[in-house]
Amino acid sequence: MGKHQLSETKLYVLDTNILLHEPFAFLSFQEHDVVIPMTVLEELDHIKDRRKDVSRDARTAIRALEDVLKDAAPEDMLQGVKMPQAEMGRLEPGKLMIVNDHYVDEHVGMLPGGENDHRIINAALHLQKVKAPRKVVLVTKDINMRIKAKGAGLSHVEDYRTDQLIDDIRFLTKGFEKVEGDFWARIKNVSSMTEGRETIHTVARDAIPTVYINEYLLDETEQFAARICEIHQDSVSFVDLGRERLLARTAWGISPKNIYQAMALNALLDTDIELVILTGPAGSGKTLLALAAALELVIEKGFYDKVIVTRNTPEIAESIGFLPGTEEEKMAPWLAAITDSLEVLHKHDENPHSSLNYIMDKANIQFKSVNFMRGRSIQNAIVLLDECQNLTASQLKTIITRCGEGTKLICSGNLAQIDSNYLTAVSSGLTYIVERFKNFTGSATIHLNGVVRSRLASFAEENL
Repeated sequence: MGKHQLSETKLYVLDTNILLHEPFAFLSFQEHDVVIPMTVLEELDHIKDRRKDVSRDARTAIRALEDVLKDAAPEDMLQGVKMPQAEMGRLEPGKLMIVNDHYVDEHVGMLPGGENDHRIINAALHLQKVKAPRKVVLVTKDINMRIKAKGAGLSHVEDYRTDQLIDDIRFLTKGFEKVEGDFWARIKNVSSMTEGRETIHTVARDAIPTVYINEYLLDETEQFAARICEIHQDSVSFVDLGRERLLARTAWGISPKNIYQAMALNALLDTDIELVILTGPAGSGKTLLALAAALELVIEKGFYDKVIVTRNTPEIAESIGFLPGTEEEKMAPWLAAITDSLEVLHKHDENPHSSLNYIMDKANIQFKSVNFMRGRSIQNAIVLLDECQNLTASQLKTIITRCGEGTKLICSGNLAQIDSNYLTAVSSGLTYIVERFKNFTGSATIHLNGVVRSRLASFAEENL
């Protein structure tokens, strides 16, 4: 690689949280070189032996690094070991380097003390000085660390964006398309056919150019409603649902309160849709609708054998502890939203407590920890994954790949309420799967607009 070409490539310094977020992240920088400070290896070493879910990612990252560096001599590791060849056209793959940041000479502007974050930042500052004019970039998901690095004089600091599919959450797919005016008034040619109780219309592709499979269509007449079922190069086919019929659909005694809930219920009750993603503000009805549909499909229809309920919380995602109690008993406090929704569904029963226990047994509702979902193969079940805005893309992939034949997965979350220290609305795993699955025939996404929990909750959502 010539001197001019070398100056055009960048030098990326990776923080520990990048390798915990994506263990193979160091392979994603194509022709650019990657630096792993010694402090990062030490942090991975401390994490790998903990009895926590994140320990698996640490061990995976260590093994992946060892696969690249196993045959390298010490001087090669300092100069850089060539990465595995990827499909990069004419560009050569970058190099992987290990830097001993414990012996970086301090100079004016470097951060004092022996904190691990400071050592990593100082290593990047040192490289910025000795490798100039080559661009040195620190990559970390820690927002505070990015601020400190810039304050210390590091010119280039970034978040890890390889698994980020959009730059602005406003552009996230909502799962429905609103057409101005009367939809049918703008259609010149249409062919129709009837399949059972459904009427399917086919129109020219340019009539509705930006749609995805299983996306819903609405117009301003408050009569038309449809769902895309086929997309071809020159034509689009959709099922005519009709707003009135859509709003009249019920599940376990629950009726939709608006058209967004009606679209969600339509997708939830469709057994041909294996993944339903519900997004929206707190109080929009995501959990209640998902649970009502699950009870309808398991108990009334008998399409599935059981309901598995799980969610992510900072503590429960890593460990549910070793104190006495079953997994369900330990998970119960974290799944209060589910039990609250069950109580709402049975508030009119004469003895709601006994009815609640009966229904939980009848539907075979199981509370499971996300930590124990790895390695399983879930068959003929409905899986409710709540609060998944706090999961990374790789964590969601782990859960989705557990779903076997006859299983329906319902993911729900509010991207305005992210508790993770290292995730934002655009980097959340929920955002990732919304965008990644929008062209998959077995999935549907619905953003529930409006808060229906109460007048108080609606005012708070809009004004606070």
